[in-house]
Amino acid sequence: MAEMLVTLGSWNWLIFGLILMALELLAPGIFLFWLGLAALLVGLLSFALQPSWQLQLLLFAIFAVAAVPLWRRLARRDVSVSNPFLNKRADALVGRVFTLEKPIVDGSGTVRIDDTIWRVAGPDTPAGSRVRIVRADGASLTVDAE
Repeated sequence: MAEMLVTLGSWNWLIFGLILMALELLAPGIFLFWLGLAALLVGLLSFALQPSWQLQLLLFAIFAVAAVPLWRRLARRDVSVSNPFLNKRADALVGRVFTLEKPIVDGSGTVRIDDTIWRVAGPDTPAGSRVRIVRADGASLTVDAE
């Protein structure tokens, strides 16, 4: 075992890093990717500096531990870019203007939005009229004449 540690070289670290990244493809979870990246960094530094095996293991440990806060920072940044109307499609329609497909009679009618027909509620209005969506309640929209 001691002889193996003494012979740790740049190529061993690079191969180890690539194996870890390949395992990440088989069992995704983002964890092995960062360990693989740490091994690749140690391999690249080993080419340039020729550190002892103790320093190589220490560098690997430091890079692997440093990857956790780095990943958390990157992952947190992506959450803030998410769509506020995700799974709330009807809420995204509030304020938009559409043409009635069927007239609103006795407070109920329909409007076509893209490839979907939505049920609308509002004052009696003839078909073809422009209406503005003022409220979304589940799959039903409340409209006012435009």
